[in-house]
Amino acid sequence: MSIDLAPRASRGPVRRAERALAPDLARGAMLLIIALANVAGVVFAGQPGLDATPEGVDRGLNFLLFELVHARGYPVFAVMFGYGIVQLARRQDASGASPKQVRSVLLRRNLWLVAFGFAHAVLLYYGDFLGAYGITGIVMTLVLLRRGDKFHRIALVIWAVAAVQTLVIGATVVSGIIGDSGGSAPLPASHIDSLAAPGYLESMLGRLGEWPTHTLTVLPFILIAWLGMWAARSRVLEEPSRHKTLLKWTAVLGLGMAIAGGLPAALVAAGWLHVNESVAGEMLSLHGASGMFAGPGYVAVFGLIAMRVTRPGPVVGALSALGRRSLSGYLFQSVAWLILLAPFTLALGGRFGSPTVTGLIIAVAVWLVTVLIARLLDQRNQAGPAETVLRRLTYGPRT
Repeated sequence: MSIDLAPRASRGPVRRAERALAPDLARGAMLLIIALANVAGVVFAGQPGLDATPEGVDRGLNFLLFELVHARGYPVFAVMFGYGIVQLARRQDASGASPKQVRSVLLRRNLWLVAFGFAHAVLLYYGDFLGAYGITGIVMTLVLLRRGDKFHRIALVIWAVAAVQTLVIGATVVSGIIGDSGGSAPLPASHIDSLAAPGYLESMLGRLGEWPTHTLTVLPFILIAWLGMWAARSRVLEEPSRHKTLLKWTAVLGLGMAIAGGLPAALVAAGWLHVNESVAGEMLSLHGASGMFAGPGYVAVFGLIAMRVTRPGPVVGALSALGRRSLSGYLFQSVAWLILLAPFTLALGGRFGSPTVTGLIIAVAVWLVTVLIARLLDQRNQAGPAETVLRRLTYGPRT
């Protein structure tokens, strides 16, 4: 009997035939939500992006942004990020790679994501999430990946506690609204210096200081990514028909929490509800806390949609193509904001009437361009440029 002592090699990136539809569909579609949220921030140089004195149609747009967009897009990608870590590790395991090799691949990929995030923030846009994804991925690889099912159920307990906390905040907000003696305070919004900088060099210097702080503030989304990791262990999105009941309840409860929790802030943002400064601050806290539930809620919706798709048509195919190139699509958006909206470039946000309307039209147009480009690349069986670079750095030149 002979024993093969040769080291086992890790395999390359995922092949198209191995991909599940739901995650790609979710990523492609939800990049529109990311575009809408980010463009509002760029136009108004603030976080969240908000016209504090809306009139006419802007009132309705503010309402919809706070109900469906602000703080409701990134949790989807956080869920998908955690889901993807398990998928990547599972494919590596199936290829015969050792646990050490799998860990090495994941750590290398996530370290490069941190580098991508730094470059993205310094060169293009302060509100980068790639660096936070990379740091989160490193922690999850080292601490969570090889844990058993019982340990991963802790994530469900944490989400249950978060739901109770959100309900408590909601009760506080309702009490504040009832007891409010009058006021007209806007929702709190922080000014972002780099978005209002008069020149590119000044904007770069501003982003150098803003990126570390922003990254630290979003690191807690590891709890959202952990839920994605738990779901991936049960193959919820690869086998949606087997988890139909779970997906339905997650969609209803997740989006229900997000919409209900976002309602008070949305009403104030639209100018349809007036409260004092203290209550406005509590509303924004409720808005942020409830937003995390939109992550699993939206993902569940796309899981249910994917379950009904037997043969992807042009729309689903194009959205999925963008989802497979979501990193490139995300970076393309930041390039577009810099060229189209920065004060020192075309500054289109303030040139054509309502900045809110103009910004949202630009966001939709940019997203549609990325959908079309992704579809063309898909027809040629080409990966996105950012994905190509990340894969080469992660797996080597063989990919």
